[in-house]
Amino acid sequence: MFMGEYHHTIDEKGRLVIPTKFRLKLKDEFIIARGIEKCLYIYAMDDWNKLVSKLNTLPFTKKDARDFIRSFFSGATLCEFDRQGRTTVTQVLCDYAGLKKDCVIIGANDRIEVWDKDAWDSFLSDSESKLADLAENLFME
Repeated sequence: MFMGEYHHTIDEKGRLVIPTKFRLKLKDEFIIARGIEKCLYIYAMDDWNKLVSKLNTLPFTKKDARDFIRSFFSGATLCEFDRQGRTTVTQVLCDYAGLKKDCVIIGANDRIEVWDKDAWDSFLSDSESKLADLAENLFME
């Protein structure tokens, strides 16, 4: 499980340091893909393969399924770490998530999310007042 919040910067070459405890679970190779809310998702290979198996069950005859799969897989890239614990984020993915310099890296259970700091702060501000309602709706018995 990935959890926690870390603040790092992405350099002009698109290199981003991933926290050590996350690197240990990601191992040698991992996937970075577009996230759903203008952030990036990082998956360990085992978790990526589970997700791909689920996506393979979507009917290709449904336009929503085709559109989602196109968007999700077209930006996905196989990555690894350099000796300093950095990975290079493609320009396409940086542009999608609005990553310029200051980033927030969070653990989100089966994945890591990378957010532009301003976008993350905005998300937290917007969701703070809704958190009680979200919890009530999600965990109603």
